[in-house]
Amino acid sequence: MSGLQLPTVIIMGAPYHQFCPVAKAMELLDERWTMLVIRELLSGGRHFNDLRRGLPRMSPTLLSKRLNQLVRAGVVDRRREGREVIYQVTPAGEELRPAIELLGAWGIRWTGELGDADLDPKLLMWDLHRNIDLALVPPGTTVVRFDLDGVRARERAWWMVLTPAEVDVCDSDPGHDVDGTVSGRLRDLIAIWRGDRSWIDALRTGTVIVTGSETVRRQIPVWFRPGNFAAVPRPGADLVA
Repeated sequence: MSGLQLPTVIIMGAPYHQFCPVAKAMELLDERWTMLVIRELLSGGRHFNDLRRGLPRMSPTLLSKRLNQLVRAGVVDRRREGREVIYQVTPAGEELRPAIELLGAWGIRWTGELGDADLDPKLLMWDLHRNIDLALVPPGTTVVRFDLDGVRARERAWWMVLTPAEVDVCDSDPGHDVDGTVSGRLRDLIAIWRGDRSWIDALRTGTVIVTGSETVRRQIPVWFRPGNFAAVPRPGADLVA
């Protein structure tokens, strides 16, 4: 034996007292929100506020606790860059990426219909924003307003400010001219993001309405692409084209 000692993840959760490696892994990973925090980190979240926007119903106190646990366990690295605190998965955390992807694919295939409590406009806007290919955004500033039906009044209007360098999500008017508007029920827009239905079908049936110049109307379905799990085949049915 070479004597090389590999880094070991420190188990922080309640023990199952089983030698099975699945049980040992779950002693860390099955605490509430833990896998979703890892999902956000693997999706590119690096700052505390970014993680909060991807987990809008998780309290800041619990998020801080879970991050501290994952740092102590060796799954997440925390460091300072100037005045900012940066979070990033370690090699041990990166190895969880296939597990997250498999869980997401399983969830899209086998879990039932979404309940009303599952429909979160903040999470939808955050997911739409981080799935945009900046190479497809035209020069200058383009503003798309989303008018959502079926949500509380203060969560109905959202603005997405697109430039080739970045995309910002605003829940109040950023003061720019609006180039296009997307109107529809929150449930229907989430269905597009999940791949349960297509932009083409939603626009054809009038379930979702897009207004603006012809160029903007044509580009909105290109900019706001479905999520990473949209292409997962559903059991017993072909994916809607």
